[in-house]
Order: sequence, then structure tokens, then C-alpha cells
Amino acid sequence: MALLQISEPGMSPEPHQRRLAVGIDLGTTHSLVAAVRSGTAEVLPDALGRVLLPSVVHYSDRDSPQVGQVAWECAAEDPRNTIVSVKRYMGRGLADATRHPSPYEFVEGPGMVRIRTVSGERSPVEVSAEILRALRERAEETLGGELSGAVITVPAYFDDAQRQATKDAARLAGLDVLRLLNEPTAAAIAYGLDQGAQGTYAVYDLGGGTFDISVLRLSKGVFEVLATGGDTQLGGDDFDQVLVDHFTEALGLRALPPDDLRRVLKAARLAKEALSDQPVARIEAVVAGKACSLEVSRERFESLSASLLERTLASVRQTLRDAALAISAFDGVVMVGGATRMPMVRQAVSTLFGRPVFTDLDPDEVVALGAAMQADLLAGNRAAGSDDWLLLDVIPLSLGLETMGGLVERIIARNSTLPVARAQEFTTFKDGQGAMALHVVQGERELVADCRSLARFELRGIPPMAAGAARIRVTFQVDADGLLSVSARELSQGIESSITVKPSYGLSDDDIARMLQDAFGSAQADMRARALREQQVDADRMLEAIQAALDADADLLSAPELADIQQQMRDLRQVAQTSDDPQTLEAAVQALARATETFAARRMDRAVQRALAGQSINDL
Repeated sequence: MALLQISEPGMSPEPHQRRLAVGIDLGTTHSLVAAVRSGTAEVLPDALGRVLLPSVVHYSDRDSPQVGQVAWECAAEDPRNTIVSVKRYMGRGLADATRHPSPYEFVEGPGMVRIRTVSGERSPVEVSAEILRALRERAEETLGGELSGAVITVPAYFDDAQRQATKDAARLAGLDVLRLLNEPTAAAIAYGLDQGAQGTYAVYDLGGGTFDISVLRLSKGVFEVLATGGDTQLGGDDFDQVLVDHFTEALGLRALPPDDLRRVLKAARLAKEALSDQPVARIEAVVAGKACSLEVSRERFESLSASLLERTLASVRQTLRDAALAISAFDGVVMVGGATRMPMVRQAVSTLFGRPVFTDLDPDEVVALGAAMQADLLAGNRAAGSDDWLLLDVIPLSLGLETMGGLVERIIARNSTLPVARAQEFTTFKDGQGAMALHVVQGERELVADCRSLARFELRGIPPMAAGAARIRVTFQVDADGLLSVSARELSQGIESSITVKPSYGLSDDDIARMLQDAFGSAQADMRARALREQQVDADRMLEAIQAALDADADLLSAPELADIQQQMRDLRQVAQTSDDPQTLEAAVQALARATETFAARRMDRAVQRALAGQSINDL
């Protein structure tokens, strides 16, 4: 079994040379960035203290894309241009993308599917890059410097195309990927290092759009993944859709237009989240201009979504069979992903394993925390002589070649430990055959048509021989990120051909170069748009605070003073709504601040007087 030594002792830089590296959980519903600071992994918040960044991007025909909460607020009003749950489309074609209802206009691309927006067609890679760029900027602002690299997590069951698409997105966002790390493995690192856990553990990871189950053995700093399984098309979004279907059926609604569909989806998600804490919730949304409402009980929701839950449990049982382990062999079960907050999920998994599940760490944050620990180690920030760990991950899906009759010859079986290399010999089937076409596929089915095509290449210059006489050795190598390279060598004369697999759903180097050029070209406009948005947020905060102060203590002002402040507030609102110049808006904010200085001082005096009322000098 191949072991991957993550770092070497004595290679850590001095404290002043510490490299800034982060862990990023690029999620379907929310994304996070974390870093190790003062020896502790912590999730990095934005300027408002929020650690979760909604994985949402809104495109308009005027400004740079909006990302996060601001974009999420546009989802109901502009659904076609607000991309939600883009992770589900990573590395996928048109048939995959249209499997679930959505408001988007999909376009078949020269690789993966594209989404038509008012800003033009965008691939899932480009949309994901906007999310990653926002996280990178948050980290650099918080940590006070440029990042040297990032560990980005992916579902364990992501195939080669999806992994390559994730690396493309990171590159486009200006991130150096130190490693792609399976999400369950990242969670195990966070739990294992925080709690000193040893033994055999299952990691049940139900996120917004994907489900993973991994079996790991932890022993004295060695993290060995024994088996993994899951479903990249099953997650919290599907539980939302169950409520949407129930809502439309119960109220007799027909096919919903995009704006109504997005409003109902948003309301369904809120109801699902409420049902984790309450026995009853309401789905409330405006449909066709009419307010619609439906009460749903937790019992009813659990009945409607029972088949989805059973799909996850079936994957669990299959993965335990792959690992050749009985339920009694497990020392614990780690719950990961926001969707695991649903009581029925925790209860079902607890019942299956016959023990309470681990929920000590926030299921939304645990993956990012583990990725941050791995990033800190890969960046060489570990102190000399400190304990390192070995990480033995596995490949989630088998890799092989197409043979005669459209059959698959597996070269590397799923759940093989990474990194891994395997070779197999093939031969020609015609007399004098001078070339061999090789078709690389991934999947568990026997027919090529049922597996995913990854790449095609040719070996030319084979010496003329009788059919079956040539010996061609084909070698598959998968690196620690789960990315594949394939080589073919004719053994009698040493003729060789190789390919680093760029999946058919990935982007070409030219595509990446073009996108990077586009990103560099719009950098100034992006910075200006960001500065304007920040000033708008400051203006909104100030207006709200001053209005609250006026509501409480307006009697401290004379009529002319009150009128002046109110006029300044109107001026600031007008500038915030009409100006696209950050400096003009900043000046208006400062003008209002100056106009309220006297008012603030009087409020302070009143507060002091109230605090001292009824007390003698001897009491102080």
C-alpha cells in the first residue's frame, strides 16, 4: 500500500517566514475559508462577522458579478441570472444539468454545460471561480497578505472531470492549489487532531448537493481511508425539492415560471431548516402575484423524504461491505454537512450504527477546519520536531480502458489508495497494425456507454507484427489529488505516448488563459465595484443607527438641528441610490457623521446622567 508523507520534519520556516495558506470548503449551498492562526484552525469571517458565504453568484449587464448574501437576495427577483448550487454542474454535460428543475437556460458547451446570463454564457468553472475569488479576498484581507496556496475540498465521490473542473476554477480565481482533499477526510482530520481520536470511524457527509460516506482508520497520526461511496446528485437541495413538489401539488399549481420557482425553492429551504427545530413550519411564497401558504409538519416532511434518506443509507451499507467491516467494528460516526442537522438524518444514522453520532464540531465548518490544518502542514508551517501525519486517501471510481466490443477493462479499481500506479499489457488485433487508439473511462459499469469518458489518445509507430504479437504496456498514475495521467509504451522498440488527462468536461489551457486574461482586464472595474458596495453597506448601517437614535432621543435637538440631520440623511440616501463613485458616497457618509457629532455628544451626556441618577458621591 502506497503511503503519502505529507511533510518532512525540520522543513518549517521561521515564524517571520510563515506562509499564508488556507483551507477552502467549496460547498453547494455555502462556502467557507479557514486558516491556522496561533496554532489553532479557525474559520475566517467577513466584515460583518459572517463565516458562511452563500455559494451564489448574480450577474447583471452593468456591474461586476455579485457573490454571497447580496447575490442570494437577488435569487427570487432575477432567477435566470442568479446562479445557485453551481457545484452540481461542475464537470457535467447538458443531460446531467437538466436532470433537476431549475430556472436556468443551459447551453451545450464544447465540454461541460454552460449557463446563459445577461452577462453572456458562463461555465460552472467561471461561476465557481467567482466564489473562490471572494473567499481568497476575504482571507487575504483577514490574514494581511497574499496567499501562498490553498487546500480545496471536494466530495469523495467527485470523478476526475469534476476534480479537474475544481482545479480550473481555483486557478481562474488566482489560487495555487496545494491539494484537493476529500471532504470526509478533511472532517476526519479536524476530529482526529482536535480529539486525539483513534480507531475506525465512518464519516457521513450530507451537503447541499452531494452525499459522501467514507470509512477511515485513525492510528497515531495515520489517516487511512478504507472505502468511500456516495452520490454527487443527492443532497439538501433534493430535500428542498420534495417540499416544493408537495407545495405545488397541494395547492394545485402548474409548472412554475423561473421567478416563482426560485421563490418557492427559497421558501422550501427556510421551512426545511425550521423543521429541524420545530414540529411545524409554513411554506410561504408569492406565486403568479398571489400569496400562497402551506403548513407542513415534521412528520409529513420526513414521510415525503424517506426515500432520499434511504438512498444515503444504501450507500452506507454498500461502503461498509467494500471495507469488509461490521457495524460493531466502528468507534464512532462523524456527521458533516448542513443537511445532517435534520433530526431524521441523525436518528437514522445513529440507529444504523447503534451508537450516538458525533456532532461536537459545527457540521458546516468541520470540513474547512480540516482543510486548513492540511494547508498549514503542506505550506511548511509546522514547527521542527512536531508531530506530522500520514494521509492515505482512496480513488472513488474505477479507471480503465475501452476494449473491443465497447467493454471496459479496469486498470485501477475504486478504493485503491492514493497515490497509485498500475500497468497492464495489451496487444493488437489486426496483422500489421501500426497504431492503437486508447479511450480512458471512469466508472463501475461494464459497458463504455455507461461510464464517463475522460480522454482519448493514440500510440503510433507500432512495428508491423502479426495480430496479438505486439506488447503495449499501458500505465495509469493517479496523484494525491485524484487526477490521472496515462502512458502507453510499445515494449520491443520503446515507442511511447502519454497524456495527462484533461477530462472531456474540463477546460483547455487556452480556455483558462482566455479567462485569466479577461479577469485581469476587469480587475480595476472589479475593485471599484467592491469599493462602492462597501461604501453602500457603511451608508446603510449609518442611516439605520441614526434613525434609531432619533427615535429614542430626538428631543435633544432643536427644530433646525433636527431638520439639518434629516436633510443630510435624505442626501446620503439619494447618493447611495444614484452614484457609482465610491469617493462621492464616502464624502456623503462623512458629511452626515459630522452633522451628528453634537447629537452624539448630547446622547452620551444623557446616558451618563441616567446611569448616575439616585447615587451619592460616596457611592462612586
